[in-house]
Amino acid sequence: MAEALKHWFDRARFEALADLFAAASRGFDRRLFLARATDGLEPLALLARMRRGTEALRAALPGDYVATLPVLRAVAPRIGHSFVGMLLPDYVGLYGREHPRESLEALRYLTRYSSGEFAVREFLRRDLEGTLAVMTRWAEDEDEHVRRLASEGCRPRLPWSFRLEALVADPAPVAPILDRLQADPSLYVRKSVANHLNDISKDHPEWMLTRLRGWGLEDPRTAWIAKRAARTLIKAGHPAALALFRFGAKPAVRMGALTLAKRRLRLGEALEFSFPMTSTSARSQRLVVDYVVHYVKRSGGRTPKVFKLAEVELAPRAQVMLRKRQVIRDFSTRKHHAGRHRVEVQINGSVLAGAEFWLAV
Repeated sequence: MAEALKHWFDRARFEALADLFAAASRGFDRRLFLARATDGLEPLALLARMRRGTEALRAALPGDYVATLPVLRAVAPRIGHSFVGMLLPDYVGLYGREHPRESLEALRYLTRYSSGEFAVREFLRRDLEGTLAVMTRWAEDEDEHVRRLASEGCRPRLPWSFRLEALVADPAPVAPILDRLQADPSLYVRKSVANHLNDISKDHPEWMLTRLRGWGLEDPRTAWIAKRAARTLIKAGHPAALALFRFGAKPAVRMGALTLAKRRLRLGEALEFSFPMTSTSARSQRLVVDYVVHYVKRSGGRTPKVFKLAEVELAPRAQVMLRKRQVIRDFSTRKHHAGRHRVEVQINGSVLAGAEFWLAV
C-alpha cells in the first residue's frame, strides 16, 4: 500500500504540476522544477517526494515568498487530487514562517482543496497563542474545510506529524475551538473534533470527560462526537466514561464458549468467531462489547488491538448470540507475522473470554 501511495508523486505528476505552474506564473522555470523534483526520486517515500516537490517549487518560482502566494492560489483548484494538493500548504509551512499573517490566510484558502493540517503546526510551534487566536476565528468560518482545519491542525497527537507538546501538557488553550464545533453540522468536522478529544483523553481523561459533561449530550451531533471521542476510554473500561454513556461498570453476564470457525488461518482468510452471552442480572443492562486481537510481532511477542463489536441492551436473564468475521490482511499500518495469535472478548472493558489461533503468512 505505502509503495503504491508514493507514486502519487511520480514524474508524470510532476510534469502535470509543472504545466499548471507555468500557466499561472510567466517566470516559472519549468526545466529547473522538473530537474529538482525528479532527481533521485525512485527510492523516496511519499512524504519525502512531496517535500522534494515543495523545494523544487520554491527554486522555480520567481520573486520573494509573499509574491508567490497568488500563484499557489491560482493553481490550487486545478490540481484535482487532495493529497497531491498538500504540496501547496507544505510550501507555506516550510517557507512562510516569517510571514504568519499572509501564510495563515493562504492556508485558510488552500485547505479547501487539500488540507493545511500539517503546515499550520509550524506556526503553532512558533507562536501558539497567536496562531490559536486565528484558528478560533476559523472555527466559525462558513466553509467546512476551514472549520475542520481549526480542529485538526491543533490536535496534540496528529498522526504523521510532530506532537504539539504544549497542548499535550495542557489542552485548555484549544477549548474555545472545540466549544464552537461541538455540534457542527458537518460530519467531516465532527470526526475531527472527536479525534481531537480522543487525543486529549490519552493524557487528560478527566479534562476531556468534564468538557463533554459540560456540553451535554442532548444534541445528537454532540452525542455522536462524545461517543467517538471517548472510544479509547470505553475500550479500556474507564468507569467515568462508561457511566457517561450509561454502560454499567461491571457486566453481570455468563459467557458461553468462544468458538472459532477455524484455528489455523492463512493471510487473507477470515477470523470468524461466535459466543453466547447470558444476563445474570434482574435488571436490564447496557453493555459495550469489544474484541481484542493479540497480533504476533516480528520479535515473537504479541501486541493487542481493540476493535468494536457491538452495543447491547440486554434484558434481565436474556441471552444473545454474537458473531464476528474479520479478514486478516496486511495494511500500510499493520504487517502480520506468522505465529500463535489470540482473540479475546471484553465487555465494558473486562476480558471475559479468549481463544488462540495460528496464522501462517
